Amino acid sequence: MKNRIRPAERLCHATGAVLILSGLAHLVVFAVDGGPWYGPVSWRKPVTFGLSFGVTLIAVTWVTSSLRVAPRLRTVLLVVFAADCGVEVGGITLQAWRRVPSHLDMETPFDSAVSMALAVGGGVLVVLLAVFAVASFRHRPAGPAGMSLAIRSGFVILLVALASGAAMIVRGVVLVRTGHQEAAYSSTAPLKPLHGVSLHAVLVLPALAWLLSRTSWSGPVRRRVVATAVGCYTAAVVWAGVWALLTY
Repeated sequence: MKNRIRPAERLCHATGAVLILSGLAHLVVFAVDGGPWYGPVSWRKPVTFGLSFGVTLIAVTWVTSSLRVAPRLRTVLLVVFAADCGVEVGGITLQAWRRVPSHLDMETPFDSAVSMALAVGGGVLVVLLAVFAVASFRHRPAGPAGMSLAIRSGFVILLVALASGAAMIVRGVVLVRTGHQEAAYSSTAPLKPLHGVSLHAVLVLPALAWLLSRTSWSGPVRRRVVATAVGCYTAAVVWAGVWALLTY
């Protein structure tokens, strides 16, 4: 991993930190204000989305420093990614304060616009992260033993999270368009475990490889540990996927 931090990376780190702080702040709001934790209208959404997007933005900024991507292209991709993360969390937070659902809400023109903006933002996330995933396979990522496998596996599993998120939106929109608003909100539940489990592999697996590089273990041993972790993480994702299929 490169040690010199570029301005775009600082921007992404700062944005990620702000999103994490926003999530933590809304956890305090939930503790004070109360209300349901689950459901389409709850403080859970700004909490979990703020934390997840913040952590993911910082993680992607870190791991992409080892990819062979043109500096200017990586800068553009990261800046757009940071802006998109801000828009997603901002829209979700806005709707939480308005006490209306953030996704699949077509009750008013404004709510429809927010829902569509979040859906489009999700599509942008898929494209950006897919570019980084492809780059990780075109050239071997730099780093200590096991890091290449960790980064590639992390991106592949992250794409599973994005695919499951897209599936939730598509299914929900179809139900809304056919007049089944309440069913649309409940239809996302089976895919949420798959989405949540898959989302942070791009941080967990490379972080493990980095921590192992600080030990005295040999390269082959560290690679085997990372490979075992990838296998365990993949098994968890498969289990969540099977559970989703059985409960749909």
